[in-house]
Order: sequence, then C-alpha cells, then structure tokens
Amino acid sequence: MLAVVIGLSVLGSIGGLIVASCLLFLKGSVRHTLVPGLISYAVGTLLGVAVLALLPEALAHLEARDALITLLTGILGFFMLEKLVIWHHCHADACDVHDRSAPLILVGGAVHNFADGAIIGAAVLSSLPLGISTALAVAAHQIPQEVTDYAILLRAGYSPRRALTMNALTAATGILGAIVVYATAGSMPGALPYLLSFAAGNFLYVAMADLIPGLHSGTVNVGSVRQVILIALGIATVFAL
Repeated sequence: MLAVVIGLSVLGSIGGLIVASCLLFLKGSVRHTLVPGLISYAVGTLLGVAVLALLPEALAHLEARDALITLLTGILGFFMLEKLVIWHHCHADACDVHDRSAPLILVGGAVHNFADGAIIGAAVLSSLPLGISTALAVAAHQIPQEVTDYAILLRAGYSPRRALTMNALTAATGILGAIVVYATAGSMPGALPYLLSFAAGNFLYVAMADLIPGLHSGTVNVGSVRQVILIALGIATVFAL
C-alpha cells in the first residue's frame, strides 16, 4: 500500500511539474493557447473529485453536519493560507504579488503541495479509485500553476535551471505529505473522513475562488463553449475512474 501511496503522490505532485516543463519548451503563442484549456479541465476535475468522490466518501463515515463543518473549515483554511503566505494561483503572465514575493511562491507552493500529498494519501487509504481520481485532480491543477510560477521565477532573476529545480523541490513535498498521512493513519483511523471532507473544501476553494474567476476575468482567452466542454470533460473523467 505504501508503494501505491507514493506512486500516486508522485503522479499528482511531480506529474503536473513534468507536463508543465514540457509546455515550457513550446512557443509562447502555443503555450498561451493550451494553458487556459488546462485550467478549464482542472476546474472540472477539482469540482468532480470534491463533490462526487471526496465528500460522499466522508459522508459515508460522518454525520452530514460534521462533514459540512469540516468542508467549510477546509475552505476557510485555504483562504487563510493564501493570506498568510501572500500566495495564490495566478494563471496569467502578469502577477504583481508573485513578482514582488518570488521566495514566498516557493514557501506557499511547498505548503500547498504537502497538503495535496496528504490529501492523496488519505484518499488512497480510503479506496484506490478515489486515490487515482484525487491524484489526477491534483496533477491537473498543478500544470498551469507550475507553468506560471516558473515564468515568474525567471522574471525574478532565477536562472532556468534554478527555477526548475526549485519548483521540483517544492513539488516533492507532496510525496512527504502522503508518507506522513500513511505513517500516522494507523494511530488516528477516525481522522481520515475528516481529512477527506477538509480536502473537498480545499478543492472547491481552488476551483471556485482561484480558477473560475480567471476564466471570467479575461486573464485567459478561451471561448465560453470551449470552457464548458473542458470543464464537463474534467467531471466526466472523474465519473470514468
């Protein structure tokens, strides 16, 4: 089971970075066309996993009130995390907060990736299909984030190799998060449903507070029909797993 936990945490944390690294070799015009589509797909996977997978699994073991209170705590917790580290998803080339605070991007990214890894670990321990869909959702929303963070670190004066290395190190904290959950789950088995509900709140926050506003604001250039299709495709992927 540990091998599965580590493998899916690698898929979620490092997989997104690998795809993002490949996108960086493409021409800027091509990348600007692909990344918005990936954001739409990520919205679908995050919403699908949160509402159709993580929350139902939590409700199977918790009273509805407890599960929903934990979900709200997850939403507020992620909001506070962003405020504390001055870090948020930014999927356009211009992001003043990132430009002024490149080191904090790395700190925030490490914390976020650790949390994602912990979520994947908890999902795998609940069921393998849930772990797979959760890892996919994490990887999907990591891709546009890693592309943007890499570009911002370059503008902050990092060399291409150093920027990629630092992003890889922050992504690797996801593996650590998954291992920590695996190692502690035996002593706190009742905590897993709460973690899943908390994770659902995190995913809903990322999708609805960070990603969807970008699709509306004009910072990404994707037609409305194409957005809806790609969001639906992300949700359909969760159904298929």
